[in-house]
Amino acid sequence: MKILVCISHVPDTTSKINFSEGDTKFDTAGVQFVINPNDEFGLTRAMWFKEKQGATVDVVNVGGAETEPTLRKALAIGADNAIRVNTPATDGIYVAKQIAKVAKDGGYDLILAGRESIDYNGGMVPGMVAGLIDANFVNTCIGLEVDGTEATVIREIDGGKETLKTSLPLVVGAQKGIVQESDLRIPNMRGIMQARKKPLNVVEPVEAGSYSNAVKFEKPQPKGDIKLIDPDNLDELINLLHNEAKVI
Repeated sequence: MKILVCISHVPDTTSKINFSEGDTKFDTAGVQFVINPNDEFGLTRAMWFKEKQGATVDVVNVGGAETEPTLRKALAIGADNAIRVNTPATDGIYVAKQIAKVAKDGGYDLILAGRESIDYNGGMVPGMVAGLIDANFVNTCIGLEVDGTEATVIREIDGGKETLKTSLPLVVGAQKGIVQESDLRIPNMRGIMQARKKPLNVVEPVEAGSYSNAVKFEKPQPKGDIKLIDPDNLDELINLLHNEAKVI
């Protein structure tokens, strides 16, 4: 089984976010980048298939040379090969078309992507990739087993979960539950040294137009002052909630 794992290069959630050029560009200065958490859950599941079923695991990212350390981390975790599409990730459909070309050329059986990235939270790419390569698609995946060309997938739905059976090729939008946080792997020294020797192939993008662009960014308003109310003074609390906060 050939597996392709889509890797987004995203800011660590602890990073301080700023914008430049009149709030039209994201300022990357001083920002630590990591593997998108939902992608890392998918990568960890792919490693299980590699170890238990002999699958080969490639990772792909759409981005410039600055994303290569993130791909190297994926290789250190255990992926066999990395592919970087040499173009900025502009919008969802543009990224999906680049990944779809890699997927078609590689003849992959299973494509694992996070259900969404934690920077833009678009949640569009996995489904569009599936449409572009005419593969089955299951989103919000919290369980995945593959037997031959058949897959059993558990996905999260409102108020519960749903178990599906489908066939390969398959695109999965992964999230926490497909593996647990305790299953995530920290690269060890041996893995880091091996990653330096593993292939990281740079391919040029296909012609594909973007359908949207960021016009301006805006930070949330800072939190206002906090008023502490004595727990015995419920009348004052109700008065403030009603007349000042206007939430009741």
